This record gives sequence, C-alpha cells and structure tokens, in this order.
Amino acid sequence: MAVRIVIACGGTGGHLFPGIAVAEALRKRGGESLVLISEKEIDALAIRGHDDFCFKTVPAMAMPKLFSPKMIPFSLRFLRTLRYCNRMISEFGADAVLGMGGFTSLAPLLAGRRHGAKVFIHESNAFPGKANRLAARVADSVLLGLSACKKYFLSQDVEVVGTPLRRVMCQAHDKRAALEHFGLKEGKKTLLVMGGSQGARGINQAVTGGLDTISGLGMQVIHLTGPADFKAIQANYTDASLPNAVLAFCHEMHLAYTAADIAIARSGASSLAELSAFSLPTILVPFPYATDDHQTLNARVYEDCGAAKILKEDSMQARSLGMLLDELTEMDGAALKKMATAMDAMAIRNAAENICRSIEERCR
Repeated sequence: MAVRIVIACGGTGGHLFPGIAVAEALRKRGGESLVLISEKEIDALAIRGHDDFCFKTVPAMAMPKLFSPKMIPFSLRFLRTLRYCNRMISEFGADAVLGMGGFTSLAPLLAGRRHGAKVFIHESNAFPGKANRLAARVADSVLLGLSACKKYFLSQDVEVVGTPLRRVMCQAHDKRAALEHFGLKEGKKTLLVMGGSQGARGINQAVTGGLDTISGLGMQVIHLTGPADFKAIQANYTDASLPNAVLAFCHEMHLAYTAADIAIARSGASSLAELSAFSLPTILVPFPYATDDHQTLNARVYEDCGAAKILKEDSMQARSLGMLLDELTEMDGAALKKMATAMDAMAIRNAAENICRSIEERCR
C-alpha cells in the first residue's frame, strides 16, 4: 500500500538523518513524503545532496518551563506554526504524520491529528525526550529504537523497530577506497573522532592533547571537529607526526565508518545506530548536559552488552584516553574484535523499512 507521509525531523542530525532514511525507504516502496526540517543552519547543511526529496522548513523553538516568561512568545510562535502545518498537511493530503522527536515535530503531529491522519512518533533514545513524552498522548503508535525505552510507554501501542539509517549506511563499502578518500594509509589502525553534527569541544581537546600517544600507538586519525573548532583543531594537527584527515563536517560518513577501526563518539542514538551498522568498536563520551542525561543511558545499553566503553567527559584527559586506547588495541586486536561482534549484534539495519511497514499496516 502506497502512503503519503509527512516526516517531521528537523533540529539536530539525530532527528534529521533518520527522517531522511525513512523518506528513502518510503520512496522505494512507492510512497511519497514531505520532510519538515527546522530553520537551523545545520539542517540546511545536512540536506545538501538530497534535492530529490521535498523539504519544507518549520519555525519551531524549544519549550521553556511552564511558568517561565518565555512561555508567552513560545505559545504565540507555536500557534503560528500550528496554522502553517495545518495548511501544509491539508495540501499534501497526508495519510500519516511521523515525528522523529524534538519540538519541530510537535505542531505537525497535532495538525495531523486534526486532519484525521494517523499519527506516529519515533523515539531513538533509551529515555524519551520531552517532546515525544507530550506527543505520545496523541499518537496512534510509538516506534522505538531501543527496547530499553518500552517501560516509558506502557499505555501506548509500542513497537521496537530500530533507528532508521540512510541506505548508504546499510551497504558494504571498500575499506581501501575509503582510506584513499581521506588520504590515509593501509596497514595502520584508524581512529575516527566525532562529536555529533556540532562537534564536541571536550572530545576535541582531549584527543589533540594526546596526539603523541596516539601516534605512538601507530594510529592515524579522521577527526570531525564541528564548525566552531575546525581551525583550532586543524592547527593542532599541522605539526603532528601521524597521518590525519581533519574536517569540520563530513557528508561521506559511510566512508569514515568504513575506514575506521575504532571510534570516539558521543552517544546520541543516531550515531550509535550508525556505529553499530558498521560494527565499529567505540569509546563513548556522553554529552554531560544532554536533557535527562539520555546520552549516558544510551551509552550504558551498549556498554552492558560489550559493544562500547564509556569515558565520562569530566574524567576524559589525554592520559586517560591514551590508556584506554592502548588497552583496546593490544592483545593482537582481540578486544576490538569482541567489541565489533557485540556492536554488530546491536545493529537493526532495516529499521527504516520496519517503520514504513508499521505505518502502512496501521493506515489500511
């Protein structure tokens, strides 16, 4: 059954990329999508190369505390956004509205309910975000990335589907070609450093402070800095005695994952889904200020099954990072192989198809 789905997914890469993945899977199944993103610059950057999809921006802002003075401008803007979404969903003729989390999705979901469309939310994290906790009250079904989140939606129709990955993330790629793409060498262990779409200053500083140790381990580095830290981090690598590729943002993440043997990353759900799809052992550094500390909860799911190691940002220094890398890369790679196997077991590579199937079944 071909369906028309409005996918509200803007605000962060962790919402946007899974939304694009669903749009890809839906088109392959004969359906049509309208993808709603936020007005943030990172959204405009992330959708480059996806001109074959219909994107529209939605004005949105994070919900302040209930008795905050900011509630008045928030409410006024939300009402304007709701009217805009009502018109857009009506014109598109949506069978369903899918919210991928974040407050960009809340107005489209409410508008979808008003127009009689089926309403779905997807929650990738081990602990649901505030927007999804609110949206669950109007949703026909809640779709989850991790089974650890089921206990927070006991009164809803729930299905664990995984976190959607773009098609290119589910395909095999040539490691030699990936290394060549970044100007790196074969025969050396490659460390991928990434802090999410905005980068992560704590990770950036710890890694650049430990470049001598990383070089001593015979490693080379792909370092994704985020736009703000790019020039400063690039300067740190200028005189470093190890092969490296330093980028502010990477549009070819599938090649970065393919080239890497081990990663240092935040524990956002989308990043974790991609890392597991490539069976990539990872040192996870949860963002300490994430809402409800959900990144730590995500990281524990992966550490508990042996797929990752957690290193807290407040204890992450060049020395502690170097010791952990040394521990993981010794013993002829046995530790990394064990972690890679556990990471592979966490992967749900057909999550986007699972979501499309679930929506199609409920729209019949």
